[in-house]
Amino acid sequence: MTDIRMGVVGAGALGFHHVRILRDLPGVAFAGFHEANAERAAHVARELGVAAFPSVEALFDVVDAATIVVPTPAHFAVARAGLERGKHLLIEKPIATTLAEADELVAIAQRTGALIQTGHVERFNRSIRAALPYVDQPRFIESDRLAPFNPRGSDVAVVLDLMIHDIDLVRTLVGGAISGLRAVGIPVLTPFVDIANARIEFASGAVANITASRVSRERMRKLRIFQGSGYLSLDLAAGTGEFYRLRTDVDLAELAKAATSVEAFVERVPLEAPEGEPLRLEFESFLQAVRGEAPVMVSGVDGREALAVALRIVGEIERTLPALRGAGARAGA
Repeated sequence: MTDIRMGVVGAGALGFHHVRILRDLPGVAFAGFHEANAERAAHVARELGVAAFPSVEALFDVVDAATIVVPTPAHFAVARAGLERGKHLLIEKPIATTLAEADELVAIAQRTGALIQTGHVERFNRSIRAALPYVDQPRFIESDRLAPFNPRGSDVAVVLDLMIHDIDLVRTLVGGAISGLRAVGIPVLTPFVDIANARIEFASGAVANITASRVSRERMRKLRIFQGSGYLSLDLAAGTGEFYRLRTDVDLAELAKAATSVEAFVERVPLEAPEGEPLRLEFESFLQAVRGEAPVMVSGVDGREALAVALRIVGEIERTLPALRGAGARAGA
């Protein structure tokens, strides 16, 4: 089978890892990358031993597919140029900064026959992969994603930088339409929202409570899922998880007669899935889709829908904190 000719647009902190993995990925004929910062481009080319292209156009001339890892405000222009030429693209999240941009990218892809995969890499997290077989009609989800401040991504609200990962996960786990949404947030170190909390209500009656911060002292990426069959506790940072469910050999009438330890009526099931670097698994999924061997795991429409929810959250925060109005527009509203 012929290797897919691939390249990377943007070689910053995350783009470096795109180049690193794709350079050696089986099934890929890696052409090189383009990075607008000449000093950074020279450093990456030297360290990884790959070619740096002088322009996006020059890179698109020689590839079948590419990953887009430029700053969020530049996603639309770069992705549009590739899609118009029929190039298959994996676009890092968020897919764009506005719904109009996202809709146009999806429309171009449909017209040219190009594929879009949105870079919601947490779908490939080991703990998520391990939990999916046990997820059954969640009723309540609690999500916390906290991180120290990093200038990368601070050109948009934390909702579009970090929370959008969990928006996509919650939509995937619960499914169905969103019936209500409330949110609060504040700027701390940037003109945009740096800490945010959102309560998302689904038509099924399920509720998700999502918190994201980029000004925390310590990192945390945890997800808790409550459903009729039990409770799942996931540590996305460690890639581990546990499922707690009622034991089948328990006599509830007997339990009600006296206080007892939780171990007497709850079974702990460690959640396991094969090892795998999420970014590499994401690329392998993209390659399968490009070859026609599998559907796109996270489509452009999926990316558009996650963006739509994120922008609703930004809008709700602006409604409750009028001082942010105007800044939100620059952050993707």
